[in-house]
Amino acid sequence: MSTIMIPAYSDHAANERTFLAWVRTGIAIMSFGIVIEKFDLFIQALTISNSADPVRRAQLDRISAHLGPHESIALIAGGLALIAIQTLRFARNGRLLDDVEPHAASTARTDSILSVLLILLVTAIAIYSVFD
Repeated sequence: MSTIMIPAYSDHAANERTFLAWVRTGIAIMSFGIVIEKFDLFIQALTISNSADPVRRAQLDRISAHLGPHESIALIAGGLALIAIQTLRFARNGRLLDDVEPHAASTARTDSILSVLLILLVTAIAIYSVFD
């Protein structure tokens, strides 16, 4: 019984691990967007149920004003975009690994840009939550 080796198996495995890490990050971002939306709906339901108490209603309205559908939609869309970009990158890297001709080393530009965008997004949400 002979075993068949996949050429550059460790490189393909590393490519897949990197892809799966980005997919987990995208899913986490989308999940956070869904949690924000569900929490906003919960606060709105509390506001409606406490409509007799004006002080309580004002407090809940103030909390709900900080959370809007735009933030949750942006997070969900950002997570989907992250997964889509990384899927294309995964497929491209897989083709480059299978190609017998040498290629120039790819830069980490895409990863750096996505990481910076993710940091900016989290920072913007934190600032918005604290100062608004």
